[in-house]
Amino acid sequence: MLNVLSIQSHVAYGHVGNAAAVFPLQRLGVEVWPVHTVQFSNHTGYGKWTGRVFDGLAVEEVVDGIADRGVLPACDAVLSGYLGSADIGHAVVQTVSRVRAANPDALYCCDPVIGDVGRGVFVRPGIEELMREVAVPAADVVTPNHYELDLLAGTTTRSLDSVKDAVAAVQALGPRVVLTTSLDAEDTPDDAVDLLASEGGRHYRVRTPKLGLSVNGAGDAIAALFLAHLLRTGSPADALGAAAASVFGLLARTEAEGSREILLVAAQDEYVSPSRLFAVEEV
Repeated sequence: MLNVLSIQSHVAYGHVGNAAAVFPLQRLGVEVWPVHTVQFSNHTGYGKWTGRVFDGLAVEEVVDGIADRGVLPACDAVLSGYLGSADIGHAVVQTVSRVRAANPDALYCCDPVIGDVGRGVFVRPGIEELMREVAVPAADVVTPNHYELDLLAGTTTRSLDSVKDAVAAVQALGPRVVLTTSLDAEDTPDDAVDLLASEGGRHYRVRTPKLGLSVNGAGDAIAALFLAHLLRTGSPADALGAAAASVFGLLARTEAEGSREILLVAAQDEYVSPSRLFAVEEV
């Protein structure tokens, strides 16, 4: 049994943050300990929402209670996503230190949510620096999109070789494994999306058809799925293939039904047995 401590935002309606990451992990047989950094009625893309943001102390208090159960030695990984404030980021990194003290083999997977193409940087001031200087250096695995990869590396990439150089720059900050999502390089066809998993100077790519939808939460889901498969197999290539296939199936189902929210529950069989597989090639 794998145990993952997931520190992320949460929404009651829809699927982003923990509401996108927890169920796919559970469907794969992973025990999840979710700690919420916010609790909102829905994701902020709707323009209106209710709820509240928690501070770093609130996160630490919940982790204290988990630690009191004596279970941190059984924690296999910490997963984090969108950070609403610097103090939450520091609370996450402090939690990673506590988990590693109890289990030195535990991994920290950081989804460095900063921004995206077309939207630019959408996190609060200071979060980009916190990611680059604190969270990413503490991580074993990071899952930036192409835009975030460039921000973290301090460069702009178009060719696959330049992307590899940016990955190496991010790995120099600390992470061993980098999963680059929504990769759009010069050789990426207009009707496709690439994903690149990198470790130890080796790079593995999966190319999937581009779908015509814009939804929230897919990045949260793929980070969780990639982490689960990486924990199980130890292979970034295998984890990439499995996670990419599952998320494509999830999004294809969502597009077919015209849903604004990803159909995280209705498409649950895609996590265990994806309806379509894609080749993983070393590049």
